[in-house]
This record gives sequence, C-alpha cells and structure tokens, in this order.
Amino acid sequence: MEGPKTVMDIFKHLDKSNCRRCGEKTCLAFAGEVFLRRQSIRACPKLNEKTIQSLDPGSANRVSPRPEGEEYLLRLKGAVANLDLSEAAQRSGGRFSNGRLTLKVMGKPFSIDGNGNFHGDIHVNPWIAVPFLNYVLYGAGLPVSGNWISFRELDGGRERYALFQKRCESAMKRIADTFTGFFDDLVHLFDGKAVAPQFQSDISVVLYPLPKIPLMICYWISEENLESSLNLYFDGTAGKNLDIGSLFTLGVGLARMFKKLALRHGFKQEMSDRVDK
Repeated sequence: MEGPKTVMDIFKHLDKSNCRRCGEKTCLAFAGEVFLRRQSIRACPKLNEKTIQSLDPGSANRVSPRPEGEEYLLRLKGAVANLDLSEAAQRSGGRFSNGRLTLKVMGKPFSIDGNGNFHGDIHVNPWIAVPFLNYVLYGAGLPVSGNWISFRELDGGRERYALFQKRCESAMKRIADTFTGFFDDLVHLFDGKAVAPQFQSDISVVLYPLPKIPLMICYWISEENLESSLNLYFDGTAGKNLDIGSLFTLGVGLARMFKKLALRHGFKQEMSDRVDK
C-alpha cells in the first residue's frame, strides 16, 4: 500500500479543528510536516488506526519519529557526501582542516567529515545536529547585519510564533523568574557577548548557536506594577542563513537545555540547604 502523494492527501483525513494537540498551529501545517516526514501521523489524537495505516502503512512497526527524527537527520547527513566542505567552511564562517568542517556551536568546536560523521565535545542532540546540517548545506552565508528582529518578523515566523513563544520565550522566562542569578550566569557561560547599549536590560546577552546565527536574549526583572518579560531576537539575515524550522528548533532546544541545567541547579541547591540545616 502506497502512502500519500501530496499534502492534501493527508489533510483531507484530518478534522480541520486546529486543536494544536499535535504541536502544530493548524491541521494544514501538521499535514505538511507529516508529508515531509518531520512529524508522525500518530501525533494527531483524532485519527483511528485504520486511517493511520492508510496514510502511513509501516507506522505500526516502528517507533514514531520526532519532528527532527532519525530519518530526516540521516537524509541530511547523506547530503554532506556531495558537499564541498572547504567551500562550505568559507560560506558558513567555519574552518576546513584534515577533511573536516568545524564550526563554533555555542562557543565550542563541532565538526563534520565527508561521511556525515560528527566530532566534538558537545552531545549530538537533534536540536543541534539538524540546524547545523541545514546551515552548512543550504545557508546563504550572509554576514551578520546587526539589525535585530523578533522571531515573528522572520519569513514564516508569524505562523509559528505562538508555539515559539510558548516553548521558547515563556519557558526561558520561567527559568529566569525562578533562578534569576543562575540564569544570569548560565547565559554568559556559553561564550556570550555583550549587547549594544540600546538593547541592554537587566540580563542581556548575545549567544552564537552557529557562527552567523546570533541570538539575543533580553530579560527584564519584575518591578512594582510591571511583570517580568523575556524576548529573543535574531539577526535580520537569519532567515537567509538558516530555514525557519531550524531557527525554531534552535530556540526551543536552547530553552530545554536551560531548563535541564536549572532543574539540576535547583536540586543541588535544595540538597545543599538540607545539609546546612
């Protein structure tokens, strides 16, 4: 049995309620992600097994892929075999040596060879690996402009902004509200750079998940009659140097990493307080 041949072959089976329980903003967006194999059809809670099997015959015999799952990652790694790593290094702001292209990822060296194998000290998570590959494969390599814009102002960002705000900006703000001092130390830990004077806030820093993809975090502590706030900004060239899906993945992945580190910090602090007592 063949799977769907177009996005509409998937969309016509959905209930069009845009319930967002799949993680996408609309049913049409979900259908597109399923068609590109960046989302599992089983993420829709309203489809019965018969329909699922008709749309994805082999789904019952495998683990449902993540939005940036193994199959998509392998496809990108395979494309590296046809890539001129020396040219890609110049374009992406990296260096080419001993058959490897090396970029600074959050201030740490991270490399890939001609066979698509990763090398480096950081853990190879999909939220790093997929944007890294899309960046070196398809990025325009434009120089950073210094013009900061929000995620919603990027091409394709408006449709994804509600989810980006929930999973990235709001998630980071909760961490900053709960562990303010630790958050300040944390954002400067990954080779953070100072922001321009006009962008300074209570906690502000520019991070470089990738060499030509700077990300600025600005956090304002709550004051009388004013709630705390946190906003992320991208350089105006970000949408040319990396696709919107990978920019979304970087922001959300960074928030998840901060959360894990903050929870670990909170647990250690709790244990320390108990010992002191």
